[in-house]
Amino acid sequence: MQVILMEKLVNLGELGDVVKVKDGFARNYLIPQGKAKRATEANLKAFEARRSELERAQAQTLAQARERGAKLDGLTIQITQKAGVDGRLFGSVTNIDIVDTLLGQGHEVERAMVRMPDGPLKQVGDHPIQIALHGDVVVTITVSVLGES
Repeated sequence: MQVILMEKLVNLGELGDVVKVKDGFARNYLIPQGKAKRATEANLKAFEARRSELERAQAQTLAQARERGAKLDGLTIQITQKAGVDGRLFGSVTNIDIVDTLLGQGHEVERAMVRMPDGPLKQVGDHPIQIALHGDVVVTITVSVLGES
């Protein structure tokens, strides 16, 4: 299915690009989320009429993400979990724990923004974690996991 992108999407395209995607991806995700519209003549004309407005909104969103990223970049948070004598945690530290700690410090971050490539943290120590605030803004924070006996 051919769709017009209403915002920049990582690994898909820029604002206004007409791309071909699988029907289910367009029907179930892109169109309901407002990230794309079907590529019809009427929609192409309507998009061109609103293009400058959409570009301005996208630039504003990017500026807000960069501002939030400047506050978060290099931040260190501490999370305490029960641990054994060898430093292994009973349980793990997940993205939900990280989001809750950041919310407690006044930073609004969604669970899907936290990128943990190795999965949940299961060891005591410092771990670098990436947070994707926008497609172009990815910051790194340090999660310090402390053991509690």
